[in-house]
Amino acid sequence: MCFPRSTEEVAAAVRVAADHGVPFVARGSGTGLAGGATPLDDAVVVVTTQMNRVLEVDPVERIAWVEPGVLNLDLSRAVQHLGLHYAPDPSSQQACTIGGNVGTNAGGPHCLASGVTSAHVLAVDAVLADGEVARLGGTGPDVPGYDLRGCFVGSEGTMGIAARIAVRLLPDPPVVRTLLCDFGALDDAAATVSGIIAAGIVPAALEMMDAEITRAVEDFVGAGYPRDAAAVLLVEVDGLPDGVAAQVAAIDAVARSHGARSVRVAADEAERALLWKGRKSAFGAIARIAPDYYLHDAVVPRTKLVDVLRRVYEIAAEQRLTMMNVFHAGDGNLHPLIVFDAREPGVWSRVHDAGDEILRTCVAAGGVLSGEHGIGMEKRDAMPMIFTPDDLDLQARLRDAFDPQGLANPDKVLPRGSRCGEVRRAPEGTWV
Repeated sequence: MCFPRSTEEVAAAVRVAADHGVPFVARGSGTGLAGGATPLDDAVVVVTTQMNRVLEVDPVERIAWVEPGVLNLDLSRAVQHLGLHYAPDPSSQQACTIGGNVGTNAGGPHCLASGVTSAHVLAVDAVLADGEVARLGGTGPDVPGYDLRGCFVGSEGTMGIAARIAVRLLPDPPVVRTLLCDFGALDDAAATVSGIIAAGIVPAALEMMDAEITRAVEDFVGAGYPRDAAAVLLVEVDGLPDGVAAQVAAIDAVARSHGARSVRVAADEAERALLWKGRKSAFGAIARIAPDYYLHDAVVPRTKLVDVLRRVYEIAAEQRLTMMNVFHAGDGNLHPLIVFDAREPGVWSRVHDAGDEILRTCVAAGGVLSGEHGIGMEKRDAMPMIFTPDDLDLQARLRDAFDPQGLANPDKVLPRGSRCGEVRRAPEGTWV
């Protein structure tokens, strides 16, 4: 394990690993949920937490160069005095790093309108698997050649290590309004999500929480969530005053037309911050119920939200598990949360079976394996559920172009057998 403080030290560590044929894994704060930063086979772990400087900020061009160990929230704090912010905001933003966000192409509640990490990363100084440093992308208006930056973002460390990152900053909006919509039925909340988008409104954020997680959050934070709601929507819009006022009125009308019991607009910044504290404390809140949880991350079409959620609850009942749901409803990014006590005999088998069935349900509904957490080890062997052998082979060839020796975070993302001619283990555990 090494703790570099500069790009040169990262490159030196990687060169030593490459010279000895030893795999290496980049690791930031370790908040990832798919095992992408978990070292395997005695790999060298390159920990970037000491590379935590905001190197340069251009407030005119709205660009910042940062090191990979900068905490997500610290970046926005560093440019707050300039009236700027960094848009991607994972729920773990107080702890997760920009380098890790680049690795998984992280999202967050406020990525619905602004886009996930890949939309905000302009360039990466990447340490490749032989220790060479290459700049991928650029800060100019048009970078010639192939979009290697786009290949690197979301590659989960399998193409090298991000040592310096240029990110796009956004101006703080003039007006922000946050609405809390309360529903007596989950179907009504889901219908409201589709109704808001159908009305031509793309909010800055559109989040849903079901009854179980709403109660847990309210007990934990005291954010003012209705404890008797079957579901709540947290909707945020921003922009110029007249436009925001019109959107608030339209969202209110849509929600009430779909059965909302109440629609509350945060009266001030303090109330708005408390509502968001509740949403972003959801995963911590469940510790009041059980000591362990398994958080899934899959995406389904918005039109299939109700059907998929019904099946998720059925799966929980079949496996005798407690299930809660909190998710980015606007883009169909589900986060079913299985709450359990790992000390209970046999519970791990039921949790894994439930997780696998949830994934199959989402894929069958036209969804994909991950919206923001990445594939890592967790969903590696499920990749053939949505990719053909030719698809996997092409991805493996692209990975090989960056890392011919296969030393950069091996055995992550792509299952063994992805390359043509290799033997592959199917998700069910049978050799094919």
